[in-house]
Amino acid sequence: MNIPRPEYPRPDFARTEWLNLNGTWEHETDHGKSGRARGLSKPDRALSGTITVPFCRESVLSGIGDVDFCECVWYRRAVTLPEGWLESGRRTHLHIGACDYHTQVWVNGISVGTHIGGYVEFSFDITHALSEVGENVITICATDELRTDNQPGGKQCRDYHSRGCSYTRTTGIWQTVWLENTPDAYLTGAKYYPSVSDSKLSIELTAANADGLVARAEAFYEGRAVGAAAAVIEGKSCRIEMKLDELHLWEVGAGRLYDLRLTLGEDGDCVESYFGMRSVACEDGIMLLNGKKIFQRLVLDQGFYPDGIYTARDESELIADIERSLACGFNGARLHQKIFEPRFLYHCDRLGYIVWGEHGNWGLDISRPEAWQGFLPEWLEALGRDFNHPAIIGWCPLNETQLNQNPEFVKALAALTRATDPTRLYIDTSGWRHVDGVSDIIDIHYYEQDPEKFAAYLAPTAEGQDIEMKHNGPGYRACPTFVSEYGGIRWAPAEDKGWGYGEAPKSGEEFLDRFTRLTKAILDNPRMGGLCYTQLTDVEQEVNGLYTYHRELKFDAAILRAALTAPAAVEEA
Repeated sequence: MNIPRPEYPRPDFARTEWLNLNGTWEHETDHGKSGRARGLSKPDRALSGTITVPFCRESVLSGIGDVDFCECVWYRRAVTLPEGWLESGRRTHLHIGACDYHTQVWVNGISVGTHIGGYVEFSFDITHALSEVGENVITICATDELRTDNQPGGKQCRDYHSRGCSYTRTTGIWQTVWLENTPDAYLTGAKYYPSVSDSKLSIELTAANADGLVARAEAFYEGRAVGAAAAVIEGKSCRIEMKLDELHLWEVGAGRLYDLRLTLGEDGDCVESYFGMRSVACEDGIMLLNGKKIFQRLVLDQGFYPDGIYTARDESELIADIERSLACGFNGARLHQKIFEPRFLYHCDRLGYIVWGEHGNWGLDISRPEAWQGFLPEWLEALGRDFNHPAIIGWCPLNETQLNQNPEFVKALAALTRATDPTRLYIDTSGWRHVDGVSDIIDIHYYEQDPEKFAAYLAPTAEGQDIEMKHNGPGYRACPTFVSEYGGIRWAPAEDKGWGYGEAPKSGEEFLDRFTRLTKAILDNPRMGGLCYTQLTDVEQEVNGLYTYHRELKFDAAILRAALTAPAAVEEA
């Protein structure tokens, strides 16, 4: 049987005892949300259709391809566990990489847990519900009420037809489902704090049923042992301080990752991981990586795929999108209105590709407590899941959010994020009105298509002067150092449909001239520390990508690369 997306989903927290559950599942659409009353959670109740997991029902790859609204879906699969998994002193955990939005899981008819959120992995210890004989039946129900505006949906369209910059929806499971088997005492999480100045890695470990056990960490670089340390678990956690014999910096274009092995007790739980040694700071709105000014040459990446919607057909597509960006001269991306999967982040780590993490907050009315009550817990889960990725240099949970909806929420979200992760940069609400003193970097979205007007508008910032920030209401002025959205030039002459920003160029030469001059206006400004071009690929009706939706390059990459890699004024200062 060919299993779609067969790779281990979490390369930064990997175990050998695991079972991939992707593939064919029974499936049923529950338009009336009556499945519980009809007994669909019972283990002997078959569902009416099938679906290919981990692809959402709206995608072609799922085998369904139904893009109409659906607020409830069911999944069912019988699983035979590997030999030894049910032995005394072993535990089995069910992991779901992402399921949009409110999920409940049953094993053999026993409810084992619920989760709220559509973007982040969650897991349940299902040991107590397993049968020691024969197959075990897993049933999953996902409720997705996108149009209530109480849940973050990113660029998923609230209308039947995709329109503007809102696209096909994702309902239910859209990342890998898998089982893991561990000892009774097992590791539950790890946070890595690299210290470049003294070649040290601090590790905060958490564990279950492990009080008094010794936790060990061993670091390797290109196969060589370069560090080891241990500490005793006290309650549920410990801190390990490990000195490294060799220091290899994680830099833009050079991942230089260390391998890391974490073990618990003698012959106990073992997790394979990795880390990067780098520091991130900010000076006058300019990012410093390992103490050096780095100009952010970013591209907007929305993570949509024509056949899988939110989910890439295979891992090679994750890698290819990074390589496509690099080929054009970008050194990173804004991962836009979607929390990307860990394997994509792993390849960013490996390739030295810097990224900003963002939540899919569009459509979320933050003035309503019932909306942010779901948003906050999942954002904290995202911060925890992705804390160890060196490629993530900053967090920006909100995009283009009007502060008059709830400025106190924006402040609280910033404080909560910084308390959870003090190691990265922070932007409160990208491209819009900023709360005074909250953001490390003031950014702006500006889609003027005339290069001369574009440069003239930004010119006062070169002298440190405030400018009137577009789209922010009257009277709001600031001095941005990061144009985090610009360009968006429409180009689809063969189809003559779709949209982009402003008037489309009349020729390919005009497109490249506009692209080069808009980019030069940012690079030449001595106060600017970054740019983000909209966007890497077309997405459905939005045809302002440098690649088509099917990943065909529209222009000579060498010309794009020459424009983007020209020296930035801030790099030469």
